[in-house]
Amino acid sequence: MTGPVLAVDQGTSGTKALVICPERGVIGSASAPVRPRYGPGGLVEADPAELIGSVLDAGRQAVADAGEPVSAVGLANQGETVLAWDPSTGRPLTDALVWQDRRAERLCAGLEPHGDELKRLTGLPVDPYFAAPKMAWIRRELTREGVVTTSDSWLIHQLTGAFVTDAATAGRTQLLGLHDVEWSAAALDIFGLSDERLPAVVDCAGPVGTTTAFGGEIPLTGLIVDQQAALLAQNALEPGQAKCTYGTGAFLLAQTGGRPATGVGGLVSCVAWRLGGRTDYCLDGQVYTAASAVRWLTDLGVIAGAQDLDPVGASVPDTGGVTFVPALAGLAAPWWRSDLRGSVTGLGLGTTAGHLVRALCEGIAAQVVSLADAVARDLGAPLTSLRVDGGLTRSSLLMQTQADLLQRPVEVSALPDATALGAGVTARLGLEPGLSPDRVTPERRPSAVYEPMIGPAEAAERLATFRTAVDHLLERA
Repeated sequence: MTGPVLAVDQGTSGTKALVICPERGVIGSASAPVRPRYGPGGLVEADPAELIGSVLDAGRQAVADAGEPVSAVGLANQGETVLAWDPSTGRPLTDALVWQDRRAERLCAGLEPHGDELKRLTGLPVDPYFAAPKMAWIRRELTREGVVTTSDSWLIHQLTGAFVTDAATAGRTQLLGLHDVEWSAAALDIFGLSDERLPAVVDCAGPVGTTTAFGGEIPLTGLIVDQQAALLAQNALEPGQAKCTYGTGAFLLAQTGGRPATGVGGLVSCVAWRLGGRTDYCLDGQVYTAASAVRWLTDLGVIAGAQDLDPVGASVPDTGGVTFVPALAGLAAPWWRSDLRGSVTGLGLGTTAGHLVRALCEGIAAQVVSLADAVARDLGAPLTSLRVDGGLTRSSLLMQTQADLLQRPVEVSALPDATALGAGVTARLGLEPGLSPDRVTPERRPSAVYEPMIGPAEAAERLATFRTAVDHLLERA
């Protein structure tokens, strides 16, 4: 058995690093912040220097915390975040357009006639959320120089000099063929990116180069996109198993096995991971604003932070008639309306911070129910339970609301930092290719299980109220 691996999760608001020993579990950890910038016109950007700096800081601190060297490195990334950079020097040519950036909306509107073809080719609908529209926007509006890629390719190049991306991350671009898992010439042509130099698409596990960033010459053996990393860490290895991660957004993924499912309920079908040349697929649904909506309430002074959700929400018994559709960056699956913005209705002189908090939790949970319902339609059977992870799972109010509206148990992972753990799984598999994923994924044990505390009729009534509010937004758009 080889030694510990360093698992790094480069996320939207920070980077988390874990040193994971196969016998002793997590023996070192650290984090470093990232501060995205928000601006007019849907601008959400990050400084590339801050991205790589957070990777180096968190990784080095985790290794120091462990007090022993690591045998390999695994890297998880944000997925749809992109930038242009000089491949000869590694110098960034633009800031990183974060996955929430909406400036490619007009470009996407012009591509609507190609929507069905792109969905058939790549599994993904036309939406600014994905990487290709942002890449095309950079080429039209910012620079024609260098290469334009997802952020993982730049980070990998900074660490090792290699020019690669993994199959799961490539699947988030809308440029990867869903069935052959190769760059699609037809999709590239639609986006006007046919002349681009693109990174090689590699398996999620396997050596791609070495780095001296974390002490000695260490191989980089694991690469995976963030939500698929969490799916792997949640041990969702069989078709029908699903997880939801509550972070900056909320992301529900359901395994579909070795064949992509045809999403008819508004979800997208994409690569879960490619290991040993075998591709597994998943259905994927998104809520664009979860923790970012909590941060919005915080910035307004309604609460002091996410830690206030439970005490402030407990100050009232219900939402007081307030309905909050937290579409602060548009509505994702199953609606795919990036042009919509959120709404808060039912306000009165008696509305308090507690009512707003409860309405926000209900709005997030109701959107996740819509995703779970879409999974059930696509797979032909409802989810028996929902495995959840991410920072907002610390809120008992949100998790209980989720169980109530879903009418299914919600199992909160006892393992924090599921995305980083998934990166550690790929690093271990790349270091020891004879292992199978089920031997490397952490033992799944929930820290808490939330059972529904209301009946189906009340759940249906509350969901209907939320969906009526969404319908009103759709009608006015």
